[in-house]
Amino acid sequence: MKSISLAIVGATGAVGRKFLEVLEQRHVPISKLVLFASSHSAGTTLIFKGQAHQVIELTEKTLIENAVSYALFSAGATVSKTFAPLFATNGTIVIDNSSAWRMDKVVPLVVPEVNPQDAYSHQGIIANPNCSTIQAVVALKPIHDIFPIKRVVISTYQAVSGAGQKGIDDLNNATTNKFPYPINRNVIPHIDVFLNNGNTKEEDKMIREMRKIMHLPDLKVSATAVRVPVYNGHSESINVEFENSYDLNRIREALASAPGVIVKDEPSSNDYPMPLYASGYDEVFIGRIRNDASLDHGLNMFVVADNIRKGAATNAIQILELLLQESR
Repeated sequence: MKSISLAIVGATGAVGRKFLEVLEQRHVPISKLVLFASSHSAGTTLIFKGQAHQVIELTEKTLIENAVSYALFSAGATVSKTFAPLFATNGTIVIDNSSAWRMDKVVPLVVPEVNPQDAYSHQGIIANPNCSTIQAVVALKPIHDIFPIKRVVISTYQAVSGAGQKGIDDLNNATTNKFPYPINRNVIPHIDVFLNNGNTKEEDKMIREMRKIMHLPDLKVSATAVRVPVYNGHSESINVEFENSYDLNRIREALASAPGVIVKDEPSSNDYPMPLYASGYDEVFIGRIRNDASLDHGLNMFVVADNIRKGAATNAIQILELLLQESR
């Protein structure tokens, strides 16, 4: 894999810093690294592979002066809408972690374990899905490949780190600066704004993104997104209804051999996925795999992943690795 020039936009944020950590751990060969952020963070020094890198204010002028082949974005939808096309026009391939481009018809939305081929059809911008969507489709794809899925019902238990530092502060300090109610000793069935159909925007994003990634535009999906007083790691209770009968042993085997999946499912020894133990890992953990007797062809499972790593930084870097493999 040849060395590349790479920019990180939003380098001083939680995901930006996680980009640096994961890039180093996965030994991505980088010959030139440019760190961009807002004027507020410009001048900050970050360390990558033992070397200090000064953060530069992102402007149209500085992005042209610091041309790179690839850019990882995690600076919010407004910044992505403005600057991702400018980078692309300047010859940079952008992998964007915001919601800005996910449902754009010409922008691929990619989870490498699920639809890697879509990454190669980009026109300069590739979108990274919502963190909750990523772990759900990693769990559903190997199952759907052997037993077609008819309907999915998901209830999420999402950590406060998904809401940024202000969310973490609300949990630490029992404040309501980020959330409408205290999250300490509470759960809040409200993530993002409410839409006219009664869903929140978070729930709507999950539904639409799952259909796009899995190439199932008519898949029936119901989602309820809930914030819980956990620092890091999102959990999901997923109920699947299949088109026809299925074999539970084959489901277990498919999940155990699926890329990016770790099955933890030994009820007799209390072995099941939990965010406390998934935090810091790139894999999606799956357990509580069992028949749903209330349906003719139903299955339940519990899915957990680190929302900052796999749900944001690692998935974007895996997309970058796909592109580098293609260019060899």
